[in-house]
Amino acid sequence: MNSEKLLVVVVGPTAVGKTNFSLSLGDKLGAEIVSADSRLLYKGMDIGTAKPTQHEMCRVKHYMIDVTTPDKSWSLAQYKRSACHYIDDIHNRGKIAMLVGGTGQYVRSIIEGWNIPPLPKDNSLRHELEAMLDEYGGVYLHDKLRGLDEESAKSIDFRNTRRVIRALEVCISTGRKFSEMRSKTKPNYRILIVGLMMARVELYKIIDDRIERMLKNGWVNEVQNLLDRGYSWIMPSMTALGYPEIGHYISGEISLSETRLRIGRNSRRLVRRQSSWFSISNPDIMWLDINSTDERTLLSQVYTGIERLR
Repeated sequence: MNSEKLLVVVVGPTAVGKTNFSLSLGDKLGAEIVSADSRLLYKGMDIGTAKPTQHEMCRVKHYMIDVTTPDKSWSLAQYKRSACHYIDDIHNRGKIAMLVGGTGQYVRSIIEGWNIPPLPKDNSLRHELEAMLDEYGGVYLHDKLRGLDEESAKSIDFRNTRRVIRALEVCISTGRKFSEMRSKTKPNYRILIVGLMMARVELYKIIDDRIERMLKNGWVNEVQNLLDRGYSWIMPSMTALGYPEIGHYISGEISLSETRLRIGRNSRRLVRRQSSWFSISNPDIMWLDINSTDERTLLSQVYTGIERLR
């Protein structure tokens, strides 16, 4: 197999099985994995993010995991720069690179070659927007963004307040839409995009089971430890799926059963948002129903897809 500049991208909704499948595929290809999951960047956030174990990361070499602490924020430009560095390093050593994850912006910034211009920060404007957030809430800011840049509002979840504020900063300070600020340069990779899917009813059952398993494995203690170490809810990292809900439980605002229900409901919303980033109808994606056949057959289909790129 010609591995020169080959990037195999594995996408799919949360809990569909990207980690296990990518480990098996990495074994088969002798590849190394670059994570494209925004929550795996943070140290100490392991259980709730379903972070690969140390054993799994030794089995197939991983990058872009545990690169910073929860009090630090990473911009899309920072992620793309670091991820491309690792992809290029993997290629320079004659190996196949794999990009794996469910953060749509991260994946598309790589495979579409987004050029993300560094924009100066207007601290006074940021403070004004943060004051609006404190007074009126995230939905208010998101509605404000929708009025200025509907396309960005569609792609940015209202709970990702850091991203909403950044988009508003650009719109207000430049007079241009945030969604129009990016140009693209086609990356010098041979790219195969593999999408994993399964029936929604099956996926939702897996999500519910995983939430229960995470809680039994100490998710509440993990959140409490983060709070004890001084990390607060205003930090972007602490908006990760499930963490605010558990925070409400720790503070006594809701019961554990209500916590489960809220995490499950928000997980389903995340699945729907992820499907907007990578559509089943996209002909550029090799979609595999992960429950349709055995793993060996699925891996062979990917191998055949790679061979067609030669």
